[in-house]
Amino acid sequence: MQSMYYIGLDVHKRKISYCVKDSSGKIHSEGSILATRLDLDGWMKTLPQPWTVAMEATVFTGWIYDHLRPHAAALKVAHPLMLRAIAAAKKKNDRIDASKICDCLRCDFLPECYMAPTALRERRRTLRYRNLLVRQMVQTKNKIAVLLMEAGVSYNKQKLHKAGYFSDLIHTNPDIPDGLRPLLHLCRNTVVRLGKTEGALVRSLQRDQLLRERIERLMTIPAVGPITALTWALEVGDVARFSSIKKAISYCGLCAAEKSSAETVKRSPLSKQRNRHLQTTLIEAAKMAPRNSPALAMLYESEKQKHNANRATLAVARKLVTYLMAVDRRQTDFLLMEKQTRTAA
Repeated sequence: MQSMYYIGLDVHKRKISYCVKDSSGKIHSEGSILATRLDLDGWMKTLPQPWTVAMEATVFTGWIYDHLRPHAAALKVAHPLMLRAIAAAKKKNDRIDASKICDCLRCDFLPECYMAPTALRERRRTLRYRNLLVRQMVQTKNKIAVLLMEAGVSYNKQKLHKAGYFSDLIHTNPDIPDGLRPLLHLCRNTVVRLGKTEGALVRSLQRDQLLRERIERLMTIPAVGPITALTWALEVGDVARFSSIKKAISYCGLCAAEKSSAETVKRSPLSKQRNRHLQTTLIEAAKMAPRNSPALAMLYESEKQKHNANRATLAVARKLVTYLMAVDRRQTDFLLMEKQTRTAA
């Protein structure tokens, strides 16, 4: 039986540092290569067989993971924050980092994180680009309002971004300087173009064969629209990776961090260790949910009376996570089971 060789990679934009060790911890080879597919191919030809590799999760990890996966016996990606806690050292450089990752892999101490399939990551990239377009659209709308306020122009805030009202405002309001009109037209055209692109991206994801059936099931949940369903499906991936609803809620950033020592217990605000895309989308959905679901409206009012509106919104968001998990696990449409009260005979 051939012994396994373990490889630790410290990945950067232009360079990849590597360390190859056998099962006893003896260094077989170490060094660095350029971060290109051609250099990776040449490097893999020099490796002893079989080999397994680990690397830290970074923005560059995805393409390297996809390129090495067909050739490796196993391929793992480490959680950066947890890895830092395990492999912290006084002296730090790329060579040492690669060796530390290799040792964590060899000794089975590697804090592995979830790596979504390539097809899912490609669609997730599209959705996150859509989120960028929405932010840019909001910034441009705000800029239109600022330009009008700087010129002392009165306008209807609720109607400002309606096509008809905006056109009448530009052409009929005498308070708008002539030099400002081209800028306002440019901003308006930018908003329209971004809106069309954003809509096209969402429609393409909804029609995608890989996602369509799952998205339709998730949208049977009250207050879950196409954006919430797409964000859940693409950011979570496989729900089986969460052994409990509490872990899913923690991943979504809907619970507080805890720092306890002896008899002292400190609860901080919402944890920063979360998927920020899911957190934002679920909280926005939770703000609208009471309007679309009587059950969620009752939950919101109950929590609001006990605490405040913000905590009530968080409670609704956690309930949405519960609903989303249930639909994904059962692979069926959403069905709310009413609690039946039984009277004793």
